[in-house]
Amino acid sequence: MNKGMKYAIIGMLLVLIIGLIVAVRTVDVAPIGPAETSIGLSHLNGAVANAIGFHESWYRITEALGILAILIAAGFGVLGVLQWIRRKSLGRVDQKLFFLAGLYAATVLLYVLFEKVIINYRPVLMPGETDVEASFPSSHTMLAIVVLGSTILLLPDYVKNKTVCTVAKIVCGVALIASVIGRLLSGAHWLTDIMGGVLIGAALLALFRLLTESIETPASPKGK
Repeated sequence: MNKGMKYAIIGMLLVLIIGLIVAVRTVDVAPIGPAETSIGLSHLNGAVANAIGFHESWYRITEALGILAILIAAGFGVLGVLQWIRRKSLGRVDQKLFFLAGLYAATVLLYVLFEKVIINYRPVLMPGETDVEASFPSSHTMLAIVVLGSTILLLPDYVKNKTVCTVAKIVCGVALIASVIGRLLSGAHWLTDIMGGVLIGAALLALFRLLTESIETPASPKGK
């Protein structure tokens, strides 16, 4: 796939994200949420939410998978710091790790943005909460795609044993899929929240891949 096609895919994802946000804010809006919060695409979202209900077990599973993703992200942070120390120069840290840090930062900034600019609210009051919470996009879905997806892309650079690398990719892939599907099955989000998380996460991941695919990762240094 040439670079122009990859830019086109990123552009298409951005159009879909904007289109989904506009639709959620303007199409078939009705007060179907807790405390009569208004939700766009209400017939679609309401039908899926009523069919699924709320399942705390799936919610807890996806919370645990979210913690796993955060630990993986922290692991890459530690790797970058160790390279900095061993190579005695910040400029000699693998460039892909800088792009990865930028990817994580963009994810955090988008999370904060959507906490302030609320598109819609959760379909249920969460355990222990008395107020409805922002729900779009599903941050766990976005986090899983960004962290686990980028890990799959970077594993061949840092895990040279092909068998171990393949197993690690499979584990990350299963965790990614389980996070997305599990978050929907938990009932903690509307269907469009999951769709938003998938689209935004995919756009960030596609941009990360575009930026890093031409970079050669240096071999592990020996005292340099």
